[in-house]
This record gives sequence, C-alpha cells and structure tokens, in this order.
Amino acid sequence: MNHTMTELQRESRMGALGTVTTEREVRRIDLSDFENRRAQITDELWAAATDIGFFQVVGHGIDLAEVRDAFAAAEAYFALPDSVKGAAPLKKGLNSGWESMTQVRPSIGTPDQKESFQLTRPHMDGLWPSESELPGFRDTVLGFERQCWELAMRLLSCFADRLGFDRDFFTRAHDPATVSYQSTLRLLHYFALADDAPVDPTAWRAGAHTDFDCLTLLFQRDGQGGLQVCPGREMDGEAWTPIEPSDDAITCNIGDMLMRWSDDLLPSNFHRVRSPGPDDHRGARYSLAFFAQANRDVLIESPQGKYPPITAEDYLRQRVEANYAPAVTESQPNSAAAR
Repeated sequence: MNHTMTELQRESRMGALGTVTTEREVRRIDLSDFENRRAQITDELWAAATDIGFFQVVGHGIDLAEVRDAFAAAEAYFALPDSVKGAAPLKKGLNSGWESMTQVRPSIGTPDQKESFQLTRPHMDGLWPSESELPGFRDTVLGFERQCWELAMRLLSCFADRLGFDRDFFTRAHDPATVSYQSTLRLLHYFALADDAPVDPTAWRAGAHTDFDCLTLLFQRDGQGGLQVCPGREMDGEAWTPIEPSDDAITCNIGDMLMRWSDDLLPSNFHRVRSPGPDDHRGARYSLAFFAQANRDVLIESPQGKYPPITAEDYLRQRVEANYAPAVTESQPNSAAAR
C-alpha cells in the first residue's frame, strides 16, 4: 500500500473525542553547553523521540526577548485588516502568505479555527506588509526564522549521529541558500471565543494530525494551552496528553518525513488543539511553529531501505494530494502542520 495513503488512513481515524491522560511523560531536555554535552543530549533526544515522538527543549540558545519580539510581530500582523492581509494570499503549494480558516483536517472534516502567515524564504516576493503598515516586521520574523533553523539543524544533527548519517547530513538537506529550500516559519492566531459562547467538546481549534516535515519547533505562551498529543502506536486507545505551554520551553515533534527517513525508528506523533473549556482562557491563542522540511530536490533514502527513495518535493506533494484530494486548492498549505 502507498505509504502516504497509509498515513492518511491513520489520520482519518483520529477524529473522536477520546480521553485525557497525564500518565505520559513529555520530557524536558536541557541543551545548554551543547557541544560538551552532545553525547548525553543525543541519548536524551533519541529516548524521548523514539518513545512518544514529542519532547521539550530548554537552554536552547534563543533569547526569550527575541521570542517575545516574534510574538509581538505576529500579534501586530494579525491585527491588520483582512483586506491588507488578503492582498498576500497563500501561494499554491509554496507555504507562503496568509490564509484564514482554509485548512480542513481529514480527522474532523471542518476548518481549523485560525488564521496563519507562512514564511518560506524563496517564495516571499510580494507577500510582506509594507514598512508603513508594519514597521520592522520583515526583519524580525526573518531573524527569528534563522534562529529556528539553526536550532532545528542542531537537533537533527543528533538524530543524524544515531541514524548513521554524517553529522551535517540534515543541515545540507535543509540548505536555506538555495531556491529549493522549503522549511517554513508559520505564525498562528487561533480566534478568541466569547465568554458566553457554548462549550462544544467536539469542536477543535485544530483537528488531530501528524506533521509532514522532519522536525517541528513550536513556541507557545504561558496560559495559552490546548495542545494535546497521542503517540501513533497508541492511536487505538485515543488517550490524549495535554502539553503545558511555557514561555521558555520549545515543544518539538518528529514529522512524517523523518519517520520515513529513519525506517520508522523515529515515530511521527498525532496532535491536536482543543477548543477552550468553561474554565479555560477564552482569549486569542498565538503560537509560532517552524517546520524543518528537506529541500525539494533532496532524496529521502533511509539507511535500511524500508521505503523506496523519493524526493522531498514528491513526498510532500503526495502527502498533500492524499489529504486534500481530489485537488489542492489555492489556499491549501504544503504541510498539514499547525499548532
């Protein structure tokens, strides 16, 4: 059976409410003094990734002030009128531009309750708000994207060591200097709920899904929760673990691309964003997500050859077509990732 269809069929089964469990440990890994502690950090990353596919990192080197600047830039962008944002709509298949309530998950069949602005470096012509509309926005988010890339490559170098690739293997595969670069920074805004809005336990800010990429870095704010995870091997039980948001910890997860590249040693994990309950914060929820996706022309070829070689471009296209058949519309993103 086609590997991408298998992934889609798994995802389409994950729309039920399920239950909540706090028994899983989402490990927090300290990356400080990275080069001197590389062996220990690699062991901790590998153990967490092969266990549930999710982990959090602290001591990661991205200054909290710069994270907050990126969040402030996102808030300012989403406060612009829709007519301004709509002048830079999401480019078909290129993960660049603005979209609102266009992403429909196979797991639930309804649009995610959010809007997003996606930045993929080679495809941003004509998509930036002007300096008069949003002073400093472009420089802030480009600088933040670069820091995310550097951290993602550091983490992927640890997985390269364990998979038998050379240490810089994934760094070369995600080269931002080429036109085939397709890693994406996504600014996300989940809409506020009115205080008197009824609570619907079956409504989701983002339905259950896995990510298409190699590795995702997610930045969240204290008090703006809702993210829940369920390891794929435990999908039949549909027991979900809440991820506590934190200003200083980055939540990371393995994506489908790295799962394939690792002969399934590194599992991609289901996750979703639930809508606020009666006692939860009902205001807007913002998050920043960086998706490390190998360059379009890179060949995904696993060490043991469990799956046939495929370019990253063809792999992502197959995943999108499987999720959004019969056609990928102008507004559908190139990755099923959002948090």
